Amino acid sequence: MELPWLGEHCSERSCKQLDFLPLKCDACGEVFCKDHIRYDDHKCSSAYKKNVQVPVCPLCNTPIPVQRGQIPDIVVGAHIDKDCQYNPAQQKQKIFTNKCTKPGCKRKEMMKVICEQCGSSFCIKHRHPLDHDCRGSSQPISKAGYAALMRASHATFKSPGAIGVPSNGNRQHNRCR
Repeated sequence: MELPWLGEHCSERSCKQLDFLPLKCDACGEVFCKDHIRYDDHKCSSAYKKNVQVPVCPLCNTPIPVQRGQIPDIVVGAHIDKDCQYNPAQQKQKIFTNKCTKPGCKRKEMMKVICEQCGSSFCIKHRHPLDHDCRGSSQPISKAGYAALMRASHATFKSPGAIGVPSNGNRQHNRCR
């Protein structure tokens, strides 16, 4: 042995291994090797001080206090019978409650998606005024909205000589563009 003063021997009677990185048990204070540091591995007499587990009610998710010597399953069962604040109606609250108002659509959304022009609630698919054939207010459309309408009307007229009539009444010829 070159360095006999380094490390410590495991306190487990059957082991006594010289360990250069010994671990001290936080319950009993004795030194153990890595194989015997767990409370069960060295049969720690002070494990009850540190190894405390609090059961949680599976219904209401509240911790249940258990006295020493009591069986946790029996205490949790008594809690469920007497004190449990679980409400099954609370569990079944619907998340998707905002129904799309477009005729024929049965989709529901978590959040309300309201059209700025008509004020109705729609699903994500029908949220834009063009998607739900909005007949809302006859407010003037922004330049970007007008450009989108023009692109949409040009896409529907595929013949080279077709004439599109936008909502403002001006006639425009597709060949001129």
